[in-house]
Amino acid sequence: MKTGNLRNKGVLFILVFFASFLCPCNLLLGHCDTMDGPVIADAKKAIDQNNVNYVLIWVSPETEQELRDVFALSMKVRSLNQDAQALADRYFFETLVRIHRSGEGVPYTGVKPSGTPIDEKILAADKSIDLGNLSPLTGLVPEAKMPELRKRFDRVMSLKNFDVNDVAAGRKYVEAYVQFFHFSGGEAEEHAHGHGEATSHLSHIPWILSGVLFITSIVFALLYFRKLKK
Repeated sequence: MKTGNLRNKGVLFILVFFASFLCPCNLLLGHCDTMDGPVIADAKKAIDQNNVNYVLIWVSPETEQELRDVFALSMKVRSLNQDAQALADRYFFETLVRIHRSGEGVPYTGVKPSGTPIDEKILAADKSIDLGNLSPLTGLVPEAKMPELRKRFDRVMSLKNFDVNDVAAGRKYVEAYVQFFHFSGGEAEEHAHGHGEATSHLSHIPWILSGVLFITSIVFALLYFRKLKK
């Protein structure tokens, strides 16, 4: 009977522990920190073409030197062997996403793997840009918001075909791109992207809850293993 109780507590501990990592922290709306997202797609182009300008558009001028240094180092190291290549690429991807997310005012939580769930509105917004029209978003965005959405979409399309070596033009495109995605995804206007906008304090609530759950899991773990020793 006592063993059964301990097992139940062990199961409870495991559930609480993993729950601390399942708190919804921009999981669905954001896709810039996934392997399937546009940031990593540009990172792969930068590596293929040995041109860091593909990714400088995703970071501010104030933080681009760190990314330049990491890119240069990664390109040297990745030529050693396959293991070094995989490690160098991962380091580059993670540094890029970390700097980009920091610019958004969002905590860095790592690069999510391919297949990470993405909100259907975000997928539709991406498809809209690919197709050059808003048809994929039909029915997903309230009709009252469509005029503003079209305005943002038109700006994205007008800036889309920039010269990859014109980083300033690329940053204008990214700013318009992010504003379009935030609006199509239903995010609040005050959500920051690192261009002088104020970050909503509400975005930190999931992280606070996640921290509380994590601490709770540690407490359960200590109680559980202390009980096992008796």
